[in-house]
Amino acid sequence: MRNFVKLQYVSILFITVLFISCKQSDGTTKEKETILKGSATILVDESIKPLIEDQIAVFQSDYKAKISLEAKSEKEVLRSFLNDTSQIAILPRTLNAEELKHFKILKIKPKITKIGTDAIAFISNKKSNDTLIALEDVIHFMQGKDQKSIKGLVFDNLNSSTVRYMTELAGIKEVPKKGIYSFKVNEDVVKFVSENDGMIGVVGLNWLYQPSAEIKNLIKDVHVLSVKAVDKNGFFAPTQNNLAEGAYPLARDLFIINCQGYNGLGMGFASFVAGEVGQRIVLKSGLLPVRVPGRKVVFKTKQTEKSK
Repeated sequence: MRNFVKLQYVSILFITVLFISCKQSDGTTKEKETILKGSATILVDESIKPLIEDQIAVFQSDYKAKISLEAKSEKEVLRSFLNDTSQIAILPRTLNAEELKHFKILKIKPKITKIGTDAIAFISNKKSNDTLIALEDVIHFMQGKDQKSIKGLVFDNLNSSTVRYMTELAGIKEVPKKGIYSFKVNEDVVKFVSENDGMIGVVGLNWLYQPSAEIKNLIKDVHVLSVKAVDKNGFFAPTQNNLAEGAYPLARDLFIINCQGYNGLGMGFASFVAGEVGQRIVLKSGLLPVRVPGRKVVFKTKQTEKSK
């Protein structure tokens, strides 16, 4: 009798272990995602890729999280986002009325977190002695009007946020065919301008402060131009100080848009980037944080030195 009971116990234990093993092998016991652990995919506008790469690296080193980053043009990000390829996106603008309506129909209320301020920068070849440019001249060129000071405008991608920003500023629906050059990413723009005198490159400022290994040596061959706003006096460079004072005319805010609908990594990552550590990363990147992280000042006195 004892042997029979013992055999039953062993059989039940074996079946239980086998069941758990099968569940693990088919992924049904996958660890539940929380705000600080699990895995997620984040779509990001290519023009701010360097900053978000840094944020993800630090976030993953502090928490049990695995974040896959997909950098695309703004239109591609929104296409994937609206088709539910990913529920987290980072863009240099917030959602418009039509996009918000899309999520309202799905009964999803996007959580939008401002994380900093970037800018669109104009660059030229170092062979050009002119380091100033009037925004009005660029707008006129975008409208198809000849400008002696501009030979051509170079964009990363016709689907990019920089093209969308400049076409809206110029009040046009499509870029003119004459004098407009486009490639794929911001790195291509820096490379082309560094090799061609007379061209004006239009890039996300983040790439100039945090250049990739491929273009790091090319940055020295381009000027970052100071810009004069329309109907205003003075030329201003895209620096943190000028962004903070609202002097640089091509500033744009950055947003994390979370449509997960639950307390997942989207919420945790947004809180991290908007928090002190994340804002320090924004500050270090050369962009403008939403809030400047505090600094601890330690005053040393003779008494404290003696106590050591």
